Formats: sequence, structure tokens, C-alpha cells
Amino acid sequence: MSAPAVKLDPVNRRIIEILQREGRSPYTAMARELGISEAAVRARVQRLTGAGVLDVVAVTNPLKLGFDVMALVGVQANSDLGRVADVVSEWPETSYVVITSGSYDLLVEIVCEHNRHLLDVVQRLREIDGVKSTETFMYLDMVKMTYAWGTR
Repeated sequence: MSAPAVKLDPVNRRIIEILQREGRSPYTAMARELGISEAAVRARVQRLTGAGVLDVVAVTNPLKLGFDVMALVGVQANSDLGRVADVVSEWPETSYVVITSGSYDLLVEIVCEHNRHLLDVVQRLREIDGVKSTETFMYLDMVKMTYAWGTR
């Protein structure tokens, strides 16, 4: 059974914006800023998280944690795209896996410790039954990374 849909009214949007800016913002401070009670903020946050609209998590920058290589790999598949995506999604090195239209059937973001690690992961990817070809785009610099979606 899925969680009920949550209406993103102006107060819910502001709660999301506050938590995107500072995920540890206390309910009391949020209540003051929004002009509603702490209990109302708590209930709204619980509804948003319960409905899957919002997850409050720590976001790390892999490049600051010893993972020196990030890449986006375009994958062309010739069979069972969903199975290929499921296999790759289980790997600890993948942070983002999407099925796409266009030149590639899948886009896979990979985070590795060094170039040899990336080579090993790409080789493992190429060995999956159904993968026809891959093209790797190494990240040279992280200019923007955002998770601020859905409030504007």
C-alpha cells in the first residue's frame, strides 16, 4: 500500500526549502520562521517523509572523501534493459542509474578511488550480458551538485 499523496502548498514548499538549506534545522526554528506551531511543522515533515516526497540525509562530496575519480558512463544495451539497470544499481560504485532515450539506453554515474578502479568497474559493466557498448565521460571538476528540486 502506497503512502497518501501530499499537497505541496506554500508551507510545505517552505519546509522543504528550509531542510534543503539546513537539514538539521530544529522544528522550533522552522515554526518561528513559518509562523506556525512546532507540532504543525513536525506533522508536516512526517507526512512529507511518509509520502516519499522528502528524505533528510547527509549529502557528501565523494571528491572530498578520497574518491578521486567520477565518471558518467553511457551504455547501449541489446537486451533486457531493466535487468542491466538492476545489476548495475546494486554496485557500491554507482550513485545514479537512469534508463534514457537517445544515444544511450542507460546513464550510470560511477564513483571510484582511482583510475584503475574505474577501469575495473567499466570492464565489469561491459561483461554484463546484454551490454552492447559503453562510453565513459570522466568528470574533471564538480561545478554544481544540487538536490533542491520541486519547490519553485
